Amino acid sequence: MIVHVIDGTYELFRHFYGQRRFNKGNDKPLGAVAGVLHSVLEMIETGATHIGVATDHVIESFRNDLWPDYKTGEGIERNLWTQFQPLEDALAAMGVAVWPMVELEADDGLASAARLATDDPRVDKVCIWANDKDLAQCVRGDRIVQIIRKGNQIRNAEGVRAKFGVEPVLIPDRPFLRWNKFMEEASTELTLKPKTAKDGSWVQLKSGRWTFITKGGDEEFPNWKNVVPGPNSSRTVVRFDSETVATLLAGLPKLPYQDEFHRGVTVEVADATVCFKAKAKDAKDWTKLTI
Repeated sequence: MIVHVIDGTYELFRHFYGQRRFNKGNDKPLGAVAGVLHSVLEMIETGATHIGVATDHVIESFRNDLWPDYKTGEGIERNLWTQFQPLEDALAAMGVAVWPMVELEADDGLASAARLATDDPRVDKVCIWANDKDLAQCVRGDRIVQIIRKGNQIRNAEGVRAKFGVEPVLIPDRPFLRWNKFMEEASTELTLKPKTAKDGSWVQLKSGRWTFITKGGDEEFPNWKNVVPGPNSSRTVVRFDSETVATLLAGLPKLPYQDEFHRGVTVEVADATVCFKAKAKDAKDWTKLTI
């Protein structure tokens, strides 16, 4: 089974402004809606059996409460705006699953649908029909792919690496993990202190004025002393420059995990590379972050 999830809002914009090239501004009533329906019908006629469309029922989302300058519906042409609701109604009438997003965005709906679909053993592949770079983070091998409308390019994990130079899990722009002032103010220093009879263990990440520190608990997992050897034991030492540290800080939290508490990561050192890999519960393939 192949599941197709489509960015309905993007499709509506695509058809609306695509038709403008020929109608000289004389928009047909519901012309963009008809264009989207035709595209979906063409997919069904060529064999698609499971289709879901996420739409921005409203443009604003919870992100507008976080960032005052975040995108709004201001500036959307009336002839386009009045086709939002008819598109949702028409798709539903066709029997297509429609997810009108209000507090979240269409991209959030697509990402959630792709993740849920891959948990179903009947699903062989998920195709995300959207151009947004952020959705490239959802790509997993050849099982979850992104379809770029321009030329209908199929972008798998290898395609994401070729396009952006990083693994799919490194696509998101996460300012709180890549804050320039933290990484640029001074050299970054990582300190690991084992537990002693008098003091508990702790891990410290420091850069100039900024210090992140976390103390170890009494739990046995993870027993990091078995992973981080003492100074007098035989060991392999790997040193990273600041750019690599930034990549690790951005990428490691995004690796999949077995469950919320035990987020195990396997580290492999071979020749001149270090590979951090992990996989989700019941997953066949590893997600790798190679340095």
